[in-house]
Amino acid sequence: MRLSTFLSTTVLSLFVTFCYADIKLPALVGSNMVLQRNKPLHIWGWADKGETVTVTFKGKAVKTVATEKGKWQVTLPAMPAGGPYEMSLKGKNTIHLDNILIGEVWVASGQSNMEMPLQGWGKVHNFEQEVKAANYPNIRLLMIKRATSTVPLDTVTVLQGGWQACTPQYIPEFSAVGYFFAREINGYQQVPVGIILTSWGGTVAEAWTSGESLKKMPAFADAVKSFEQLSTPEAPSNPNKATLLYNAMIHPVIPYTIRGVIWYQGESNAERAYQYRELFPLMIKDWRKQWKQGDFPFYFVQLANYKDVDAQPVESDWAELREAQLKTLSLPATGMASAIDIGEAKDIHPKNKQEVGRRLSLIARAEVYGEKIPYSGPIYLSKQIAGNKVTLNFKYTNDGLQVKKGGTLKGFAIAGEDKQFHWAQATIKGNQVVVWSEEVPHPVAVRYGWANNPEGNLYNGAGLPASPFRTDDWKGVTFGK
Repeated sequence: MRLSTFLSTTVLSLFVTFCYADIKLPALVGSNMVLQRNKPLHIWGWADKGETVTVTFKGKAVKTVATEKGKWQVTLPAMPAGGPYEMSLKGKNTIHLDNILIGEVWVASGQSNMEMPLQGWGKVHNFEQEVKAANYPNIRLLMIKRATSTVPLDTVTVLQGGWQACTPQYIPEFSAVGYFFAREINGYQQVPVGIILTSWGGTVAEAWTSGESLKKMPAFADAVKSFEQLSTPEAPSNPNKATLLYNAMIHPVIPYTIRGVIWYQGESNAERAYQYRELFPLMIKDWRKQWKQGDFPFYFVQLANYKDVDAQPVESDWAELREAQLKTLSLPATGMASAIDIGEAKDIHPKNKQEVGRRLSLIARAEVYGEKIPYSGPIYLSKQIAGNKVTLNFKYTNDGLQVKKGGTLKGFAIAGEDKQFHWAQATIKGNQVVVWSEEVPHPVAVRYGWANNPEGNLYNGAGLPASPFRTDDWKGVTFGK
């Protein structure tokens, strides 16, 4: 071995040894972070095997010892909202963190409509004014860098230098839905809010689900097993494979204590909407299992209207995906914000993200924070058939059903046993809707908003749109895919 090579190797070894001796923190734990109020808090990192680590926060010190693998974790007691505070972490070295707040922490995830920033490639409505006004020091933002992995990782890379206070400087490239949601919660609850953004445009739900859970679905079991058989971990360039994004962008976040999740995804799974009926609930249950924080709130956005308006009633994979999302409300602590009236025919990324964030926040404000407010549009419950008319019953009719901006109801279609749908007349009767068509003397099924881009106008008294639905269970265009 040449002397230069020997010296280089020796110096590198000393450097690695020195770095390993220092305690290290994950990217999620840092200055400016928001910690979840009223829940035990996990602080973790790495150090030398057997090294004693002391975490001091709000005048209390907690000690632990690094494991054989060099990992350590402490649990701090639940604390009320407040701050700013400081934290020190001491092992062979000392790390000092400052400007820490305690409040509400939400994970924002999904594909491009969650990723869409205020001023970047999407540009929300009034983006210049929104960016200029985004000065909320008690809202903190953390962006996870895109990554894939065939094995679960313990670390992530974050953008913008880590946790940042919400300012016009840092908000332009942040999730618009995440920001507008946080702004609502911060404004109405008057507590700090932290948003952890981990999303990737154009991605499928199975990529965000652990291999452990995906093995239960035959469609994905082989892909998971193929990754498990790799001799070395890989980071494929294509994120749309089973479990790759869960491994790289969710698993490393899981030790962090959170309040809940907001989710905007489904467009990339629309061609397999029937499968999504199983996959999406599986993913939610999987995250809850992995996080070990019980059935935390999981609120999602029902797909917006998109593509051309159909002249006649037709089948629709996007309608079937919305139905799969609607069915997912059977899981506890879930909520759905419909965006069926704020999409754009020619743009898969609608610009009115303010309303999306607001509608998600209504669910949290009512279900998590106890505000007595309406938070859902009308959702179909049941039907009665009498003669040529079908009477539909709904829940969430707050202050009565209504037609937006007056006029006549649109978006209803009716069919007989031949399964041929015709546009129908419809009228509101109290908290019910009566539907009929002269072309269907013996109706058996009604659909509402059943299209890629429906023209429905049924709302409740709170101004929230009815979710698209159907009363039949006939096989759709994505059945068997």
